[in-house]
Amino acid sequence: MSQHDPQTADTDDRLDHTGRVVLVTGGTKGIGAVLVRRFLDWGAEVMTCGRSEPGALASSGSRSAAFMAADIRDPEQAAALVDATVDRFGRIDAVVNNAGGAPPADAATASPRFSESIVRLNLLAPLHVAQRANHHMQLGDGGVIVNIASVSATRPSPGTAAYGAAKAGLLNLTSSLAVEWAPKVRVVAIVAGLIETEQAELHYGDAESVARVAATVPAGRLGTPEDLAQACRWLTSPLSEYMSGTAVWLHGGGEKPAFLSAVESAAE
Repeated sequence: MSQHDPQTADTDDRLDHTGRVVLVTGGTKGIGAVLVRRFLDWGAEVMTCGRSEPGALASSGSRSAAFMAADIRDPEQAAALVDATVDRFGRIDAVVNNAGGAPPADAATASPRFSESIVRLNLLAPLHVAQRANHHMQLGDGGVIVNIASVSATRPSPGTAAYGAAKAGLLNLTSSLAVEWAPKVRVVAIVAGLIETEQAELHYGDAESVARVAATVPAGRLGTPEDLAQACRWLTSPLSEYMSGTAVWLHGGGEKPAFLSAVESAAE
């Protein structure tokens, strides 16, 4: 990405993505759709993907994202997605490896096929996309790759053990790739906390349970896709040009230690 003089450039100008090309994986629904819409709002040309084409793509005014059907767990499809982005827009400046997730599963009974699919989606797919993006970025003006990780990578992840392990691997991958691909390509991660989406009740129960979970966060609420989008905006801008090989923790202060609840209950 181009260098900017912080003494002369206006901050708002450096957050403007006009003229930049951004690939957001898994951008047809949920957090991904919000990321796509916001990058369009900020002026970027956006490519996204999914395993099947949605009824409608995220848009901003008269501008819409480009779409390609791809299962990025397959390295050939992942590479083709990146190549299609460059073919369409002439370059690629940023990648947001957003596609991921896992349904709840008991580690004692999860099938090998299930566990393998979770690791492929949350660890290997980002690597496949990043490898091909780096190829084009090294030939061009450089760029930045943002990997969406999770607090599940840094603490026990009961019920989603393979997911937590894969996200832990993604954090290590981030730091390794940042060293290998510097200085033209920056690689960073976002350690996302509890984000409220339309699937929040799948993991936390009904609306009342979601509210109780939110109360455990020091910020007093769950994160939102907009919070994640703003972090991505900064990380893909020249304002963060010295950020690489590290992670931004986006978790509202984290989770209160369990012993505090035990002490409070005893006091009551």
